[in-house]
Amino acid sequence: MPKGRRTRKVEVRRKREFTLKGHTLAQLREMPLEELAKFLTARARRSIRRGFNEEQRRFLDRIATTPAEEPLKTHCRDVLILPGHVGRRVAIHNGKEFKEIEVRPEMIGHYYGEFSLTRRFEKHSGPGVGATRSSKFMPLK
Repeated sequence: MPKGRRTRKVEVRRKREFTLKGHTLAQLREMPLEELAKFLTARARRSIRRGFNEEQRRFLDRIATTPAEEPLKTHCRDVLILPGHVGRRVAIHNGKEFKEIEVRPEMIGHYYGEFSLTRRFEKHSGPGVGATRSSKFMPLK
């Protein structure tokens, strides 16, 4: 072995436990909603302070009562993801179809609509024959 090179020992990577502003997921689940709001963004704090509307409340009741392994379909894209939703499967409507996601701890404080995009990226090909003046001289192979 050449001089100056060190052999490295392979370290086993341990999956880090999720924390939000120093609080674990178990602690976040036990917190009241007003206490949790202190650790979220301004938009999420405002939504919590103003309260949930009837449609959002109905969705939150449904997510609390249905079994965790069953995906829950919803059109409510403006509902905050709370710590009690982690591990659930939710199918969110994007205007055309339901896109199923599994809620992970990193999603806390975001809205469900952020994870079911409504616009699709469309990659256009080159111009067709006769579309531009220069395409008149393109070889037709």
